Amino acid sequence: MAFEADVLLDKTIAALTAPGGQFELVTATVRGAEYPTFKMAPDSLRDYLAFFFMSQGDKEFLVYRDERTTFAQVYQQALHIAAVLQHRHGIAKGDRVAVAMRNYPEWVSAFVAGCILGAVVVPINAWWTAEELNYGIADSGTRLVIADEERARRLAGNPVKVLTVRTSKAVADELGRVRLEDELDVAPKTPWYLPPIGPEDDATIMYTSGSTGNPKGAVATQRSVVTGALNYLVAGLAMLQMSQAAGVTLPEQQVMLLNVPLFHITGSVPVMLVSIAIGRKMVIMHKWDAGDALRLIEKERATYFVGVPTMSLELMQHPDHDKYDLSSLMDIAGGGAPRPPEHVERLATSFPNARPALGYGLTETNGVGAGNLRDSYRRKPNSTGRASKPLVEIGIFDDDMKPMPTGERGEVCIRSVANVRGYWNNPTATAAAFLPSGWFLTGDIGYLDDEGYLFIVDRKKDIIIRGGENISCVEVEAAIYSHPAVAEASVFGLPDERMGELVGAVVYPKPGETLEIESLLEFVKRDLAAFKVPAKIWLSKEQLPRLGSAKIDKVALRKHYREIYAAEGNH
Repeated sequence: MAFEADVLLDKTIAALTAPGGQFELVTATVRGAEYPTFKMAPDSLRDYLAFFFMSQGDKEFLVYRDERTTFAQVYQQALHIAAVLQHRHGIAKGDRVAVAMRNYPEWVSAFVAGCILGAVVVPINAWWTAEELNYGIADSGTRLVIADEERARRLAGNPVKVLTVRTSKAVADELGRVRLEDELDVAPKTPWYLPPIGPEDDATIMYTSGSTGNPKGAVATQRSVVTGALNYLVAGLAMLQMSQAAGVTLPEQQVMLLNVPLFHITGSVPVMLVSIAIGRKMVIMHKWDAGDALRLIEKERATYFVGVPTMSLELMQHPDHDKYDLSSLMDIAGGGAPRPPEHVERLATSFPNARPALGYGLTETNGVGAGNLRDSYRRKPNSTGRASKPLVEIGIFDDDMKPMPTGERGEVCIRSVANVRGYWNNPTATAAAFLPSGWFLTGDIGYLDDEGYLFIVDRKKDIIIRGGENISCVEVEAAIYSHPAVAEASVFGLPDERMGELVGAVVYPKPGETLEIESLLEFVKRDLAAFKVPAKIWLSKEQLPRLGSAKIDKVALRKHYREIYAAEGNH
């Protein structure tokens, strides 16, 4: 029997999406497959942003330290940046413009500026090394980068145009770069021409680390990003209506504590784009700090918190937790990694006015997938929830794409109009992951129960998810193998209460060679971003076990060393 909260949510969403409703559904044929979509959806991100920014007017939008800007001010700044890109640098529709910075107000206005021109925005992972940054820019064919000082320094020597933000004139001159603020001083306030943009034009390229080395650029169309944001919007409005019906007094303005990176799909779609639509204020954290987060929740009366499960755990465990008034929080959501089931009830008791939630989505699905919300999440804390209505369909299939019965494991596949169109300049990877029928193969192994709840039990792909960041085991192994004393290596995930997983490795040195763990760690740090460096390395005195195919038996190694890790008191 369906849970009462689920029935009510489905009924509320059905009313919103019924014929004549605010979000009426129709059927659309996209790249040969039919999907439900929204009848009144804007054709482009430019139209979506213009409508909602103008609707919000003088409401406060971005708060960063002592800086406060309204929706109208941010949109005007975005138009001014778009003019700089067009008048001063010749950026046109389809050109790739990268945004490479930590969370700053300029991240938002730069992203919006690119969308206004119909450029393809490339959000760059700010944690990437110089080598990774250069790869992403070269692979995407980026013409211009808007970067903060740290990223601009990492791009030293790259011939791509870079406009810097939050950078002194002396540093910009030292780097041979131009400051965006200086360009704004001489450029018109608005672009002179805005080209037509269609639903199937490319909108963004977001890089995601898969199981095979270099990151792949997931290419979202205008339609896929817009409908992904609207799918979140429908669910959010349904829950607000349910709260009102239950007698909850809603604040005049929703307030989001922005502590996830805007360059991640969670930060850009369900956080930023939905915030713009509903007039939600975003209080920007430049860098995560649990104590600072508690202070900001109280000061700004934050109503909504979302982050990887590590973050909510740190909020609960912080010694100053009880010193702050956190009663404004209405929802504490998680994503990017599984949350240990025992944390769910702890959240409900640690934040009595807030309801826990968990989302499951991927860069390739524009963050849309499944959601486990409020009381339903407390009932099934080890599930990632049901398919996100009204657009998403989730299926469990075997290797031949035969549907698996309820309760039986298979590959989790997601089908919706919000899925990206494929991988940038990578038809082989696109064909392997995106089927003509519209299904995207996630690489996760799971099952659906008789209520449609999804349970993720394993991964088919050889990746580690550390604090919401995908790490390719192949990439880390390649860095280890480049050490001259290494004969064999295997990399796998180790369970961790705080980060979800950590990078673990076992290494067999070449006979006669001396290898020290500390020196190996220092060696791989040259090639790997800090979050990819192994947290634990074991040296094996014997060659690593092999399968009949002669491949290293990673499954056996992972099981064996996870047991050792647990026996050492790690969780």
